[in-house]
Amino acid sequence: MSNQRTLVNGELRLNEALKRIRAIADYQFGKDVGAKLFPESARILFSKRTGRIRYVYLDDKHLATLRPTDGFFSLGIKGAKRLAERAPKAVCFVTVQKEVTQFIVGGGDVFAVHVLKADTEIRAKDEVIILDNDGHVLAVGRATLCGEEMMAFKRGVAVKVRRGASEVS
Repeated sequence: MSNQRTLVNGELRLNEALKRIRAIADYQFGKDVGAKLFPESARILFSKRTGRIRYVYLDDKHLATLRPTDGFFSLGIKGAKRLAERAPKAVCFVTVQKEVTQFIVGGGDVFAVHVLKADTEIRAKDEVIILDNDGHVLAVGRATLCGEEMMAFKRGVAVKVRRGASEVS
């Protein structure tokens, strides 16, 4: 796929789309994250119906989906692993206790009592990456509490897990 190929009535080029998704990632996850998450070789798929950016792949592995409802990314496990490896200062990480890692890898939700560390910049409804103590990606999901609440509360769901690392084939 050439970066010069014109899409959607000549308005949107792939290099412009790459700039756009990088800018969204920088806003959503922190400064300079976009280039680390989405390299030049990333493949961007557009909605057939609307012509808007929908999915981002790298080496035929799903990195992220651009949600049409709010314009932010939902990460795939491959995208979460890229962020954890290449952008450790991103503001989307929640670290949990070792005792619950198998439950979370299988797709179970994260409860506040099990949270060891959470970025204070996390807000409710933000996309987050759940890590173990060693920095391995366990799952991706959506925060139900802000980062400070995850640390302070001892009851309730902190993150609704969308996909556990073991669910990836």
